[in-house]
Amino acid sequence: MPHVIPSLWFDSEALEAAEYYVSVFPNSRIDRVTHYQEGGHRPAGSVLTVDFTLDGTRHNALNGGPEFHFTEAVSLVVECADQAEIDHYWDALSLGGSEGPCGWLKDRWGLSWQIAPLPFLDLVAGPDQERAARATAAMMKMGKLDLATLMAAADGEAN
Repeated sequence: MPHVIPSLWFDSEALEAAEYYVSVFPNSRIDRVTHYQEGGHRPAGSVLTVDFTLDGTRHNALNGGPEFHFTEAVSLVVECADQAEIDHYWDALSLGGSEGPCGWLKDRWGLSWQIAPLPFLDLVAGPDQERAARATAAMMKMGKLDLATLMAAADGEAN
């Protein structure tokens, strides 16, 4: 059965990034590191690829050079159960990067992440679209998402 594995293009920081990511997420590990051989476009022995697992999901990182960069057109979504998880992932992944609106951030390598609370996602996908609209309006004013404020807004409580 085929697997779909996100592959992330770095200039030369694939191992550094993968090691950081596995330190942030539970049940994560570096699975394999390959190196450039003689005749490659990087020095022999330098890191070519890193296969790693983030909380059960496989990823690949490639040191391909400076030609390509991350954009917001692709992001990784971290579904969080509660505010403690939101705070943990927001703080860890935005460290050295930049905070964006509506639960989005860029890490120090420029990769975009969405830190998304599951109760909010369930709310906006639910049948009560008035509650969803109020919560979404509150979310649009936030950087890091505050779950209590989102749920209060959904219930029509003023901030």
